[in-house]
Amino acid sequence: MAGRVEVVGAGIAGAACARALLVAGLSVTVRERGRAPGGRLAAPTLHGRRVDLGAAYFTVVDDLFAAVVADWQARSLVRPWTDSIEVAGGDAKPGPVRWAAPGGLRSLVRDLLSGTAVSFSDEAHSVSRPGVLAMPDPQAARMLATLPAHDWVDYEPTLAVALGFPRRCWPVANAAFVNDDPDIVLVADDGARRGDAAPVLVVHTTPVLARQHLESPDEAVPAVLGALERTLGVSATPGWTHVHRWTFAKPVATHGDAPYWLGDDLLGVCGDSWCPTGSPRVESAWLSGHRLGVELGARLRSLG
Repeated sequence: MAGRVEVVGAGIAGAACARALLVAGLSVTVRERGRAPGGRLAAPTLHGRRVDLGAAYFTVVDDLFAAVVADWQARSLVRPWTDSIEVAGGDAKPGPVRWAAPGGLRSLVRDLLSGTAVSFSDEAHSVSRPGVLAMPDPQAARMLATLPAHDWVDYEPTLAVALGFPRRCWPVANAAFVNDDPDIVLVADDGARRGDAAPVLVVHTTPVLARQHLESPDEAVPAVLGALERTLGVSATPGWTHVHRWTFAKPVATHGDAPYWLGDDLLGVCGDSWCPTGSPRVESAWLSGHRLGVELGARLRSLG
């Protein structure tokens, strides 16, 4: 059987891929340029508690992912959060159950990576074969510049702005979508989401506002506070703020049924843009990584 598989990227897609490869009996090393796993499921500790600054929640449709979520729920790693999200200036938007994690969504990636060798603060400029790139398309394209051009998709940026208040002072129970505002698109009550009632909001900005402040993210805070006041009537001054820049937050399209393989049969790519159906989401990133890991594992086993 082939030697160690290298997975570059410790987000949920890379972690799911690594888990599938381990289950297949392969040796795996995950390389991550950050200091912690999670990717766009980041949940740093701010003022004594975890705050979800990446994906706001996740939903479950696919049976494979549902089985993983059931195991997480049995071990109290996740909890159902809400099946209805308000719309600023409109009615609540019903939908599927949105799930959250008491320890922050990053804790789910840590769980998937259990038993895997992970090298942090390790910025890869190439990937060995057999190998996997688990990252947004623009980053993968830079690493694979020597390969034939591929039909990569673009990503939009966003800023995640965490706001800590002395007390809860907003009209939304869990979260609110904000439509047609030039500055913000989503407001999430992190205390409700995490289940500890902390007076913390996390606001996701529009791509337009994010592009204006990619070099100086903290300068976007006044625009975000102004948007909160005009859309939800929140006029209180936060006691603290923290801004996280996501240069590649969300793909503007998906690859549909495009193959995972680039260059040869032992180099694959996974992530939320590799989504055969539906819109990119946490579940599609997990499915992409899991399916790639299963297929790569089968290919390597066939080699002996």
